[in-house]
Amino acid sequence: MKEYLKHDAWNIIEEGFHASNNEISESVFSIGNGRMGHRANFEEYYSGSTFQGSYIAGLYYPDKTRVGWWKNGYPEYFAKVLNSTNWIGIDVKIDGETLDLALCEVNDFVRTLNMKEGYLDRSFEATLVSGKIVKIHARRFCSIVDDEIGAIRYSITALNFSGTISLTPYLDADIINKDTNYDEKFWIGIHSEAKRTKASVIAETKKTKFQLCSTMKFKIFKNEEELDFESQKIKKEKYVACSADFHVVDGDTLKIEKIVANLSSLNHPTEEILDNSYEVLKKACTKGFDQMLQEQSDAWAAKWKESDITIEGDVSAQQAIRFNIFQLYQTYTGEDERLNIGPKGFTGEKYGGSTYWDTEAYCLPFYMATANEKVGRNLLVYRYKHLQKAIENAAKLGFKDGAALYPMVTMNGEECHNEWEITFEEIHRNGAIAFAIYDYIRYTGDQDYLAEHGLEVLIAISRFWAQRVHFSEQRGMYVMHGVTGPNEYENNINNNWYTSTIAMWCLKYTIESLEFVQNNHPERFTAISEKTKFYEYTERNEWKKILDNMYLPEDKELGIFLQQDGYLDKEQKMVTEIDPSEVPVWQHWSWDRILRSCFIKQADVLQGIYLFEERFDEDTIRRNFDFYEPRTLHESSLSPCIHSILAAKLGKIDQAYKFYLRTARLDLDDYNNDTEDGCHITSMAGTWTSIVKGFGGMRVYDDILHFNPVIPKEWEAYSFKIRFRGAILKIKVDHAKVVVLNESNHDIQIKMHGKDQTILAKAELAV
Repeated sequence: MKEYLKHDAWNIIEEGFHASNNEISESVFSIGNGRMGHRANFEEYYSGSTFQGSYIAGLYYPDKTRVGWWKNGYPEYFAKVLNSTNWIGIDVKIDGETLDLALCEVNDFVRTLNMKEGYLDRSFEATLVSGKIVKIHARRFCSIVDDEIGAIRYSITALNFSGTISLTPYLDADIINKDTNYDEKFWIGIHSEAKRTKASVIAETKKTKFQLCSTMKFKIFKNEEELDFESQKIKKEKYVACSADFHVVDGDTLKIEKIVANLSSLNHPTEEILDNSYEVLKKACTKGFDQMLQEQSDAWAAKWKESDITIEGDVSAQQAIRFNIFQLYQTYTGEDERLNIGPKGFTGEKYGGSTYWDTEAYCLPFYMATANEKVGRNLLVYRYKHLQKAIENAAKLGFKDGAALYPMVTMNGEECHNEWEITFEEIHRNGAIAFAIYDYIRYTGDQDYLAEHGLEVLIAISRFWAQRVHFSEQRGMYVMHGVTGPNEYENNINNNWYTSTIAMWCLKYTIESLEFVQNNHPERFTAISEKTKFYEYTERNEWKKILDNMYLPEDKELGIFLQQDGYLDKEQKMVTEIDPSEVPVWQHWSWDRILRSCFIKQADVLQGIYLFEERFDEDTIRRNFDFYEPRTLHESSLSPCIHSILAAKLGKIDQAYKFYLRTARLDLDDYNNDTEDGCHITSMAGTWTSIVKGFGGMRVYDDILHFNPVIPKEWEAYSFKIRFRGAILKIKVDHAKVVVLNESNHDIQIKMHGKDQTILAKAELAV
């Protein structure tokens, strides 16, 4: 853990420059707008440890995998999120000496991420090797109003000298991905031009032929007066810049305002992309920096009005939940159904791809409750449009007749993960996608989605499960061998309880969905049956036979579900028995040692109990929680939130609070020693869930919202707001009461601590 960031309710603040933490801060202070984003790299040159990162949604490169591609069914490439044009750059020289914080004495350094208004601030004083001292203030943002625009205001003040300051704003597309498999640059130059105060560069990816056009325009002021100047134009294949020199005396301030348009061929024809970029840039420059900044503030105010969670009496917890919500909305807005939620968002490249099962299992509930219904629907439609690719993925592995295996990692629906134990075996991801359909319909009431899109996906997934199990003559039951469950510290195991449980649930839900569509949308049912070649009687009967005879491992003596066959044969130890210097174990132990241990990376059995909680009585949940949690390392970002929710349900409030802080401050405090690679965006939705479903006890049963709130002793009060079927509710909890405010124009029925309650329109209920 690294606790170097100041606690503040609305800001992330770093006071003092510590080079050893710089890459962590570059991740934490990242900015984005759902269309693009940038790590918190410095505008000026920096020769120290840095991970330059600029990302555009939807652009990727199929980097040939290093190993395994020759095996049947193995992906030939790993889709890489593209590190793209560095648009923030402004080189600064003072009498020919480069401003470089790695070589300066840095004082009064403050870096601030203003989450309330959506911008990044940085200020410091630097003493150069020559003894000259300058004061810097930089502010930048990615506009969520004009989502192809980024804007920077950068000021430099001479504090003890007179001389020449050179400013060189630039666009650099000569970029290499940090995670490239063969040290290959993925971009080639297409166009570059530079004029007095504006420039543009177009780069194109090899193979995929995506184009990115970045165009900048800038103004320079001296002591608030705009200057008229000539610049030196610098043009290379993938780099453009404009450089100008300015004389200053002690106390003078130079200020540059740089506005950049980043347009991709995903949204613009390549033959029009340059002209369009200048048009987009012109509109932004007409507004100017101040107006765009005010629009940014207003737009974020609207988002916070919908989604803010307040916590009174615990600034650390308050800061953390807002940071998680802020990063989620910087990553995904739901405006474009072609996009999804990458595990690192716009903060890094690790893991590649834009879509994991994290979206369905963790992110969907957040967006359903805090955004317009179409946002959650678009996440499902994204998968529906990839159904044919999922069928092709399954066919590569030998499945047939329209069985679908959705990818573990993808950009376009095709599997591109290159670790065999994940690619071939972590098949529970199929279940998460099916469950998302159910969860969306349960929450929104949009039953028509089944007939429109959902049933086709469910049929294809169920066909996969029916072919993936086999009948064991010895057991006289169906079993599922050779899988990896959510716990990735176990590979190639037999009868993982979670995978088998969610497979059975999928078969049952598909049968129910077939009946619903057949009864309520008969014409659509006929069309789907013909399209999918669904054999109504034989397939349903086969699925029912599997359901009636599926083997699920359990230990009746302990009263627990077994994570997989043979789990109790392992040497049973608790996490507390591991030397603290050896955690996280993935950084210290061999993979052989990890696989032989009983230690669990993340919720596995407990993941299933969380999803299907209504099936189990409290004693069953408690026994499984008490058995598995002490063996769980929580070395996956997806783990603490699930444990927090279950602990809250079981009345283990202190433990729930501990897990909440771990998931909420995972990146802020660098719990797992890996934040420098980027923030864990998808797990951030689990932070929201820890409060709303954990402490708030929110569930949906039988079309009714249920609440069973509890409150940690560390908090004086907390509140959250949710949307539900046209209603907007605000729930505030303190140690004496719960108040529910209905902000809607219609009445709503809920259950509070198991009792029916009706809240009138624009009224509140206190219990």
